[in-house]
Amino acid sequence: MLIKQISVFVENAPGSLSEVTKALGDNGIDMSALSLADTSEFGILRLIVNDPEKACAVLREQSYIVKQNYVVAAVVDDRPGGLTAVLDILSAANVSVEYMYAFVGSKDGHAVVVIRPDNAEVALAALEANHVSTLAPQDVYRL
Repeated sequence: MLIKQISVFVENAPGSLSEVTKALGDNGIDMSALSLADTSEFGILRLIVNDPEKACAVLREQSYIVKQNYVVAAVVDDRPGGLTAVLDILSAANVSVEYMYAFVGSKDGHAVVVIRPDNAEVALAALEANHVSTLAPQDVYRL
């Protein structure tokens, strides 16, 4: 299933990241996974949270630039080559991976990887056709 992820543009300055996480925490928004990529002036904080719509509203209210997109949380074998098998499926379906990051936790000898493909629907269909498990929103958001 497809998962909603939010991306927040955060100034690369002391305390900026803390302000974002405080705003979310103060509003009861729980983070399940995150990734931070930076440049010299700003960072892109990618989050999976328990209430994406509320998180976007809270952060926009505080003048953050926030975007929402879909990712896939794929369950991969936690062994050498496990991720390669999933990436080969996406490649065969002509899907490019824009970025990915590890999801917190594991599942019975399996790792969970969040993948942002260039075409989320095609990626999901290819993974499902090849019997790769994906997590549902309620599993990822921890509702």
